Amino acid sequence: MPQGSSHHRPHQVAVIVDAGTNPFEVGVATELFGLPRPELGLPGPLYEVSLCAPTPEVRMNHGFFTLAGVPGLDAVDEADTLVVPGRPDNVVPRGEAVLEAIRRAHARGARVMSLCTGSFALAEAGLLDGRRATTHWMWAETFRELHPKVLLEPDVLFVDEGGILTAAGSAAALDLGLHVIRRDHGAEIANAVARRLVFAAHRDGGQRQFVERPVPRVPDESLAPLLAWARERLGEALAVADLAARAAVSPATLHRRFRTELGTTPLAWLTGERVALACRLIERGEERLDVVAARSGLGTAANLRARVRRETGLSPSAYRRRFGPAAGEAVTA
Repeated sequence: MPQGSSHHRPHQVAVIVDAGTNPFEVGVATELFGLPRPELGLPGPLYEVSLCAPTPEVRMNHGFFTLAGVPGLDAVDEADTLVVPGRPDNVVPRGEAVLEAIRRAHARGARVMSLCTGSFALAEAGLLDGRRATTHWMWAETFRELHPKVLLEPDVLFVDEGGILTAAGSAAALDLGLHVIRRDHGAEIANAVARRLVFAAHRDGGQRQFVERPVPRVPDESLAPLLAWARERLGEALAVADLAARAAVSPATLHRRFRTELGTTPLAWLTGERVALACRLIERGEERLDVVAARSGLGTAANLRARVRRETGLSPSAYRRRFGPAAGEAVTA
């Protein structure tokens, strides 16, 4: 759960660094959860991060460098969230000390999340049998062969099973991390973290779009100017045809460009942006659902309820209780 004041200890995040771990995913975890964020104006940090390892020195993937003085796996027993990054030698079993630490964390109710092929470790520890999970698309077949009891979903960026979460590729670790921050602290803070990362707060589509395929000879012009223009007009009667007209292309061409660059359709992107705006309005204290629906472009309170529930798993009223101004006052009281 999110923690925000001096009266509560910050949410503790432990990152397991094992032999051969990919440095990028360790960096993602520390960037997302470990950096101070004074720009948010909060009374304390969102999270506190610690690295832990089965040995004091850990040689990273391909021997790029060695981490020295890494604390032992005892930090896992204090963590509210345990992060397990990936490594390339996935057919080589993890050490029993690492697997046991993962099992202990899960057994006492800590949230466990894997990044990229870290899902192999979660599967080895027995956490994923009968559960939905994902991993990097290049390793999907190997994963199925080694762990046939896992309900693998290879086409998504991440899977949220509540207390167990798995991300697909390395960059999808950013998607999952921002999702976790959004789940803990709301869309407003997650969007602020995404802006600092210069990364999309929410990417639609799945990792199928990243499977190896021919590169077009002439890449499409970036959609960024069109997206910025549309975000300023979400409350207007903006349709896909309006986006196509603004971009001076046909709707079919616009659809292809969205699929290529964003992995989604123009309508799905527009709806997602409107839901995100509605959530920000609720977080800022707007209680009138008809006003939120109108300002976000979702039209009616009924459509707002349906879209917010589908996107967040919460009704607007439940979302307000969790992330609205009153929730922030309760945390800092």
